[in-house]
Amino acid sequence: MSQKRASVDRTTYDQAYVRSLFDRIAPRYDFLNHFLSSGFDVLWRKRAIRTLRDHHPKQILDVATGTADLAIEAAKLRPEMIVGVDLSSEMIRLGEEKIARRGLQALIKLERASAEELPFPDGSFDAVTVAFGMRNFSNLEAGLAQMYRVLRSGGVVMILEFSRPRQVPLKQVYRLYFKRVLPVVGGLISRSREAYEYLPRTVAQFPDGDELLDVLTSIGFTRSRQQSLSCGIATIYTGQKP
Repeated sequence: MSQKRASVDRTTYDQAYVRSLFDRIAPRYDFLNHFLSSGFDVLWRKRAIRTLRDHHPKQILDVATGTADLAIEAAKLRPEMIVGVDLSSEMIRLGEEKIARRGLQALIKLERASAEELPFPDGSFDAVTVAFGMRNFSNLEAGLAQMYRVLRSGGVVMILEFSRPRQVPLKQVYRLYFKRVLPVVGGLISRSREAYEYLPRTVAQFPDGDELLDVLTSIGFTRSRQQSLSCGIATIYTGQKP
């Protein structure tokens, strides 16, 4: 495992480590997402995709797609094509099984790729999305710059990510849950406590709120906005490429 300080002040991990971590927990990943969030993750994804309706995207890229939950939800926008990319081969395998069960193979294609090195030409997509995966980028600015590059002019980026509640007492309850409860329960079910100790570390150091909006602006996005969900436990961020 290799750690470093990124340009945004947070500890990051090399891609091989992140890939191996998610390969290990892939079989129980969906169950744990729903169980540990009490099902709110499903509602958050639905809300996030609704923010794209007025943009009518035809070509959508879902970065850090995992098991393709957001890509599958994005099918409700009736696009012409959805491409999902992820570092983890196991996540992609499980995502392809879910896509096949829903008969969406002609619409959604998955492939293994790094957010920091997207294998697509400039201006290929009308919308680029990422849900609960951006905090795993080894270089946040490089990943966002790649997302910006592959967007067409007028295209929109949509980010759904955990954030840190500021209100008392939710702030203290959230911190206790993430630091004490989640690693134990997630570790027991996934058989990888390491993965569920990694999660709160990445959330705690990820730039949320106005700080992430500032990063989006620095990359070149305009009309950047944020929408808080569930008292600040998660946040939707959107921005547009001029």
